[in-house]
Amino acid sequence: MSMTRTTCPYCGVGCGVLANEDGTIKGDPDHPANFGRLCSKGASLGETIDLEGRLLQPKINGEAADWDSALDLVAEKFSAAIAEHGPESVAFYASGQLLTEDYYVANKLMKGFIGSANIDTNSRLCMASSVAGHKRAFGTDTVPGTYEDLEQADLIVLVGSNLAWCHPVLYQRIAAAKEARPAMRIVNIDPRRTVTSELADLHLSIAPDGDIALFNGLLTHLAETGRIDTTYTSAHVSGVAEAVEIARASNLNDTGLSAQDLATFFELWGSTNKVVTVYSQGVNQSQSGADKVNAILNCHLATGRIGRAGMGPFSVTGQPNAMGGREVGGLANMLANHLEIDNADHRAAVQDFWGSPTICTKPGLKAVDLFQACAEGKIKALWVMSTNPAVSLPDADGVAEAIANVPFVVTSDMIEKTDTNALADVLLPAAGWGEKDGTVTNSERRISRQRAFLKTPGKARPDWQIISNVAARMGFGKAFAYHSPADIFAEYVALDTTLTPAPRDLDLSIFADVDYNQLLPTQWPRNGHRFFSDGQFFHPNGKAQMIAVTAPKLSKPRFALNTGRNRDQWHTMTRTGKSQRLGAHLAEPYVEIHPADAIELGAKPGSIIEIESLYGSALLRTLITDRGPQGQLFAPMHWTRQRSKRGTVNSLTAPVVDPVSGQPALKTGSITAQIYRAAWYGFLACRHQPRPQTPYAAVARTTTGWQVELAGRRTPPDWEAEAQKLAGMKHAEVSIHTDPASGTTRVALVQDGVIEALLFVAPRPVVVARNAIISVIGTETPSLMALAGRNAANLPDPGATVCACFNVGRNTLMSAIAAGAKSVAALGGATCAGTNCGSCKPELKSLIAEAPMPMAAE
Repeated sequence: MSMTRTTCPYCGVGCGVLANEDGTIKGDPDHPANFGRLCSKGASLGETIDLEGRLLQPKINGEAADWDSALDLVAEKFSAAIAEHGPESVAFYASGQLLTEDYYVANKLMKGFIGSANIDTNSRLCMASSVAGHKRAFGTDTVPGTYEDLEQADLIVLVGSNLAWCHPVLYQRIAAAKEARPAMRIVNIDPRRTVTSELADLHLSIAPDGDIALFNGLLTHLAETGRIDTTYTSAHVSGVAEAVEIARASNLNDTGLSAQDLATFFELWGSTNKVVTVYSQGVNQSQSGADKVNAILNCHLATGRIGRAGMGPFSVTGQPNAMGGREVGGLANMLANHLEIDNADHRAAVQDFWGSPTICTKPGLKAVDLFQACAEGKIKALWVMSTNPAVSLPDADGVAEAIANVPFVVTSDMIEKTDTNALADVLLPAAGWGEKDGTVTNSERRISRQRAFLKTPGKARPDWQIISNVAARMGFGKAFAYHSPADIFAEYVALDTTLTPAPRDLDLSIFADVDYNQLLPTQWPRNGHRFFSDGQFFHPNGKAQMIAVTAPKLSKPRFALNTGRNRDQWHTMTRTGKSQRLGAHLAEPYVEIHPADAIELGAKPGSIIEIESLYGSALLRTLITDRGPQGQLFAPMHWTRQRSKRGTVNSLTAPVVDPVSGQPALKTGSITAQIYRAAWYGFLACRHQPRPQTPYAAVARTTTGWQVELAGRRTPPDWEAEAQKLAGMKHAEVSIHTDPASGTTRVALVQDGVIEALLFVAPRPVVVARNAIISVIGTETPSLMALAGRNAANLPDPGATVCACFNVGRNTLMSAIAAGAKSVAALGGATCAGTNCGSCKPELKSLIAEAPMPMAAE
């Protein structure tokens, strides 16, 4: 079977994929990012390429339209806004899901032809603080690390990164390296003890935003122990004395760490030459994110631990093409090809190359400011591309209101029903992964091809073509007369290669004569190149700049909320939500809460917590765990109003940003919490997509249809009618069983002898064998057996899914452990768990550790 070499559309690792139109997905063994490994999300890509829920034709005000009408309207509305209110009255909000070619064309249209820099991207939520930190330290936005450094290091420090869940393939590469070289040491710095901590030799449960105090403390320790490389710094680094002086003023109590842990970490870092410091959203998503980045970079620059194998700072991006967007100027404060908006020579060079009538002269609105401008009525026309800001941005409810306030909103998306699309005047159907061609750049600057292996469905078009179509209708057709993404890539490379030589990092000359169709995964400026190996940086004096950063004064609210991701979900679940395997791991919005806090609030396992902030509220299922410190709650951000009426976590987060980078501080914020005192709880399994209107509802896919977790404060008077309404089946045959003693009710809806829906209701969180219930949906199982919560074969309940690749549940694994499988390898042999992508291996280790020890013989 012929397979297409392409690249995974999820995180910034940029794994190579072999894909076929029948949904067969394999890791590409020849791709240098993953060498055949895939995580659970990547391995399940074949389950997400169906057309259910797809936007397949343009729509205007909710009605089907043809492309000409839709494109004419978009061009007309944008042109009219520009003519009446000026170019600053329009804006694009793009996405790291776009390919580099899409990004390039959007950036070119806004900055070089409309003449405004009001194009920003959801990458602003991901890595803007790293961009700012890199530019301050190096003179350019240069990521010096490579994945090979992770395998060559003697010490890896993970900061604000749950790598096992958010970048699982990199985690597996590190795990394999540590297994091969047990002397390798790993430190995990995170307020929570995550599954990544299972690999760490030392876990530092740092106070939220205590990172600057920690790395300033490390810099002070390096100075006091004579470990600053003065020979290197005198030749290659500026600002050393100032940075050290300010670092000395930091209070180590602000780290929240013990003196022993601090001493251990400082000595381990200071005495190890080959150190890689990997950081991600726990660093970037902060009101002091850029300063956190520079605090880390300072330590590497002070010791000369940069530019050589197995050492250096390494920012890992969350989005698949955040790096590509950075390269082509997808952010509001950048020009294409790593050039500067504020530099008149750079602006002139780009304008001359594009032959454009105008060029932006100042940075545009960054993401949070952009939507604030929408709320204030300053933006008259908005185009949202391949993202869902009404869910993903902080103060998500306020953002939704802001979008609704814009006179004309257009979205280009592959999914029809999203929270943002519900607010749009025009919907444009975009081609999705597997249907379009282009390039992406991963976290180690490696450009790879995404290739089409599916036919473009309906009337969908690739993003670059949609943008070019609109540009032509705005009068710019000659400059956007592309025939393929290869034309765009060639122009992008040509722009870079024709620029006047200057101290810039981006060098695409290696791609000047490339065969686009045969392009192999390639790092710029060339494979194997190590930036800064010669001690030369990109500031005018050729030196790096250490930045003196002051640790912030930390507030300590009674409850603080930390947001993040799940292992098996991606962003707002428009793709991963299609896979029941991925949804089965953690199927509803939840909040982790410390046992002591749970006691204070009166919460028990399965309770629902109502969380509130100044910006909104959410209802989340309680997961009681000591993984996080007391007073700190954690909730993932994936659930939308489409999936959970009140489960949108960014409704709680504040629109507070880092003043340097503009990146929102999504990782900590003050909240209040209280028990949601439900009168009833329910679990519904059904064949057809339900539309629940209950106060608490969380919808997920299953192998036989759908499931919904339910709760409400008012008990419906008629459970038979309520079940029919929830399942959307008013005329189904009903079997109902009520137990007055326990207050439970069970309802089966049957049509033509087939179980269409089952509803289980109780005054407390429903405890039933959910997998067994799900398995009888769509079968002719007798109602009494179905209502008993047993499957037709009366097989044991496997329990909550742990291994998504093979649908292996907790109960199955615990049985295997009890039968003698006392290692991850043994569990894999007994159940297959952990033998594919390996993402569940940390949880397998945890299950083995918590299993009861056998009683000693007397």
